[in-house]
Amino acid sequence: MDKNNKQAQNEIASYIGRLLREAFGKGPQSVFVSISRPYIVIYLRNFLSPTEKILLQQDQLLSIQHTRDLVMKSLIPDLKAFLFIQSGMKICEFYYDWVLHNQSGVFVGIESGDNYSSAASIQERYVGKEALHQEIDQISHQIQKRPDEIYSRMINERTLLIVRHGILISIGKELIQLGFEESLKLAERNLEKRHLHNNNTHFQNILNSKIIDVFADWDFHLDKSIFVFILNPSQ
Repeated sequence: MDKNNKQAQNEIASYIGRLLREAFGKGPQSVFVSISRPYIVIYLRNFLSPTEKILLQQDQLLSIQHTRDLVMKSLIPDLKAFLFIQSGMKICEFYYDWVLHNQSGVFVGIESGDNYSSAASIQERYVGKEALHQEIDQISHQIQKRPDEIYSRMINERTLLIVRHGILISIGKELIQLGFEESLKLAERNLEKRHLHNNNTHFQNILNSKIIDVFADWDFHLDKSIFVFILNPSQ
């Protein structure tokens, strides 16, 4: 990693820590920024406010999710602007998710002009890629339908990003038209994360790595979805 890239990542991590602390009253203990253009993945650890801890103890996960969604809607434009200033990345897609019980979270930005079918993308390889894509394809098929396209990149040895395109079936599209996008996302998240966790050991064997966290988010209007696996390769 060159010095400028490292400095940009440090600046981004500091800014996000401050931004979240101002918005939520408590920021994450640590922020890890990984840039592998056209992607940026930001992993947050130990991020849960005192109020949220109380709500979590009372199993009020939906209340926490809803509040965070409202806050994130107001923060994302500032985040995109800062990422452009610091890294020159013009983020056109932005995803996020939380694992509240682990007090962790992830942000994923994708630059405009990304082409999943480019020759360079197809040539990328890592251990277990083909088997992993088959598993993701199967999980997608069980819940909605097989994706039109699956693309993945090992951002670094601890961060695996998976992108799916073309997963919505007709009923999902109709629910979005009727204004039930939030409910659909909640149902998708519960179902897909359950499948991912149920297959956790299998994924760990495929990747030859312990999985610390799994995140998922959707952009239904683009009919796209991301998964992020946070890995511990030494285990």
